[in-house]
Amino acid sequence: MQLNDILAPGAVRVLPKISSKKRLFCDLGDIAHDVYGLDQADAFTALQDRESLGPTGVGDGVALPHARLDGLEAVHGVFLRLETPLDFDAMDRKPVDLIFALFAPEGAGVAHLKALALVSRTLRDSGICAKLRANSDPAILHTVLTEMEANQAA
Repeated sequence: MQLNDILAPGAVRVLPKISSKKRLFCDLGDIAHDVYGLDQADAFTALQDRESLGPTGVGDGVALPHARLDGLEAVHGVFLRLETPLDFDAMDRKPVDLIFALFAPEGAGVAHLKALALVSRTLRDSGICAKLRANSDPAILHTVLTEMEANQAA
């Protein structure tokens, strides 16, 4: 599995400011609906439900919200770069500006975990994060995420 398999170019966005986690999850649901045809309300609710179990802010300005949804055939991702970081109750208490959300089929145990591990590994790379923060063109952000991974595998 590679990021290119789960992240469509249209699912990469730069947003100027988000007022709350709730608004963020709503926007993630909207994008997942627009790009992958997911039900917006189901995506929003699933993200909220997962977040209620514990914050998905992993530190260093990165959050990895994720949810399982009925009816999906594959894992789908949405990447956002926020121009104004959002308080996210992250482990290190720092606001987040890089968000990679994953939506997985309800029964996708291994695929979901592999996708989460892949995204986590990618966004732990400080060089990749620096390039993501230095660019505001969604096409470039998609390329940074998918080509850096390809280069690491080579």
